Amino acid sequence: MSKLETNQVDPSTGTTLTLGTSGDTIAIPSGVTITNSGTANNFGGANTPAFSAYLSGNNGLSDNTFTKLVFNTEEYDSGSVFNTSNNRFTPGVVGKYIISAGASMDGDQSSNVDRIKLAIYKNGSALRVVEPDFRANPVRIANPTFSYLINVASTSDYFEIFAYISGSVSGSGLFVQGGATYTYFNGYKIIE
Repeated sequence: MSKLETNQVDPSTGTTLTLGTSGDTIAIPSGVTITNSGTANNFGGANTPAFSAYLSGNNGLSDNTFTKLVFNTEEYDSGSVFNTSNNRFTPGVVGKYIISAGASMDGDQSSNVDRIKLAIYKNGSALRVVEPDFRANPVRIANPTFSYLINVASTSDYFEIFAYISGSVSGSGLFVQGGATYTYFNGYKIIE
């Protein structure tokens, strides 16, 4: 093995400099810093698996009860990680994920909604809950959302979204509004 010492290497023709050939390994020793002042392409991996699903039609809710939301339409799903039959996101890859959801909850009459909750469940138990409280001034529609950084420690971990609504007037007519812009569930693995 020979050693080349120089301060700059430029291509002899054209504008592309190639290091090694297919099958070669280029080793960068510990303690070496690589500084990029240009454009970096194809470094760092991809934010996959990733998915985005939404509720296509209205989902009725029972008063003062957590109800699992039905996300029956996928916009995309790299790695087949979201199952529309059981409404679960099962990443299958250990790591950290950004998981987001939103729901448009409707009391079907003016000033009917006094409390709502939107929760992400991990393996069947509540992990995080957002809980707007309107008891001092009930509303008809509320749109809770969240985005959390969540650790997936096992390939069998799974996530579901639950909604809770309390109607101050009556328990009838409570629902989550369908449509990609209203009620959605998505997630992706971050690059670490």
